[in-house]
Amino acid sequence: MSGRPGAGREPHARPSASAAVAELAEREHPRVIALRRELHQHPELSYQETRTAARVEAELRAAGVQTSRPTATSVVGRIRTGRDGPVLVLRADLDALPVQEETGLPYASRHPGVMHACGHDGHAAVLIGVARALASVSEGLAGEVRLVFQHAEEPLPSGAPELIERGVLDGADAVVGQHLWTPLASGTVAVPAGPLMASTDYFEITIVGRGGHAGLPHEVVDPIAVGAQVVSGLQQLATRVAPPTEPLVVAVTAFSAGEHAAVVPDTATLRGTLRTFDESLRRTVARRIEEIARGTAATYGADARTAVQYGSPAVVNDPALAASAQRIVRTWLGEPALAAVDPVLAGEDFAWYQQHVPGVFFLVGAGPKDRPSYPHHHPRFDIEEQALAVGLRLLLGMALEVCGRRP
Repeated sequence: MSGRPGAGREPHARPSASAAVAELAEREHPRVIALRRELHQHPELSYQETRTAARVEAELRAAGVQTSRPTATSVVGRIRTGRDGPVLVLRADLDALPVQEETGLPYASRHPGVMHACGHDGHAAVLIGVARALASVSEGLAGEVRLVFQHAEEPLPSGAPELIERGVLDGADAVVGQHLWTPLASGTVAVPAGPLMASTDYFEITIVGRGGHAGLPHEVVDPIAVGAQVVSGLQQLATRVAPPTEPLVVAVTAFSAGEHAAVVPDTATLRGTLRTFDESLRRTVARRIEEIARGTAATYGADARTAVQYGSPAVVNDPALAASAQRIVRTWLGEPALAAVDPVLAGEDFAWYQQHVPGVFFLVGAGPKDRPSYPHHHPRFDIEEQALAVGLRLLLGMALEVCGRRP
């Protein structure tokens, strides 16, 4: 293959192809809804997606798709055409969250304390529908469509680097992913070129003071008071190391210390997150967090120990693939479906794939139309299931755009 998929050429899709995509999506949509509801009832936490992976593999094999298991809880399907052409990787995630579901839906989670509160059940179901549809029209494809069902998107360390090490991107020309996104209205899609989702890093600061009696404050070095000063310093960091136009989040999200009202503890612990789109700024801010903690602690006679856990980099859409994806949205959903969106300070480990292969990531509007919309990771989170049909069309469209046989 010469050049990147979609680069330097107009889309080869014609009205007949558009009709074929719509027909395939319509055919698969009811089955995708049913499968999504089944997966929603049986959520599994990261690195524990045993039932989910087995269910995915069974569906792929039933569709005639060759499968492999790079890890115990992930699945890769391959539609090999035997004809020269590009290798397109389509990726979905499988894991759920430690959230107690409160939706009251008839297909709510049957597992206490575990819930698909981020839409991964829909991602997996859509990609299975795409696999079935593409397997049925494989004579119209060239190259290979590789279907990656990834474990453990949510935690650190996440599953993407492990799958990359095991070869899921070997020989790939492009990678495509999507996320059902309730902040966007159902029927709309955002697929901007450039930065879309932020890098996700976490820090922990342990303030080491000298504990003692709360009634004798002159004899102690209070780590709680020192920690409060550190929090104040970190809150100002975002406005002092980056231009106002550069998105940056430095947030302390946990502060723990002590157990008794009359006892000053020896230590206090702060935890938080760092989010940005700029790799250089990311490293600079991590260094400054450590400097602020250490310097502030020293001012009050305490010590500070800082650990930074680097997560996924930023999701940055390849410009050529993003342009191709935008054409697909316009062709197969209509111009009004293409939504503008500001970069999101949430993270996604799809970014790891983009470090190795040109990639594009869609945000598929899934905001419920006839009921309240709750944010991702909320106990009452749910999606508008019509969004699954949109996801089907997008991934099928990308597969035909990249791997469809040319006249």
